Amino acid sequence: MDRAGNSPARIVVGVDGSPSSRAALGWALRQARLVGGTLDAVITWDYPALYGWEAPMQDAGFSEYAGKVLADCVHEALGDDIPVEIREMVELGNAAQVLLETSRTADLLVLGSRGLGGFAGATLGSVSQHCVQHATCPVVIVRDQER
Repeated sequence: MDRAGNSPARIVVGVDGSPSSRAALGWALRQARLVGGTLDAVITWDYPALYGWEAPMQDAGFSEYAGKVLADCVHEALGDDIPVEIREMVELGNAAQVLLETSRTADLLVLGSRGLGGFAGATLGSVSQHCVQHATCPVVIVRDQER
């Protein structure tokens, strides 16, 4: 809490390992440090889609793999310096829906301009676009530096 008794700003950032999500994570870390906020770094995973039939599936390590990608991205962005409180969240579900729900009580949602899927020529990915249109908090879109 700050001197006025307010809770620190809560920033949610979506991470999928793509260059733009790594840039978004870096931006969100700097912003959290500037405002004395906390950071929730969120990665999602879902079962692969099977065309034409439904088969019962088990996790098959998807959650652990997603957690490793997230941990690697956070370590790359932070190194050994931990300037803010950061919580790593690995969630099962549709990325846009999970991010919207997680950010419902946040002060800011930070996303990369496009993730690992989609079309290379797209300027804004489907998850980012959906979140921009439906988020209940301000949204910042960060492009990777390679563009």
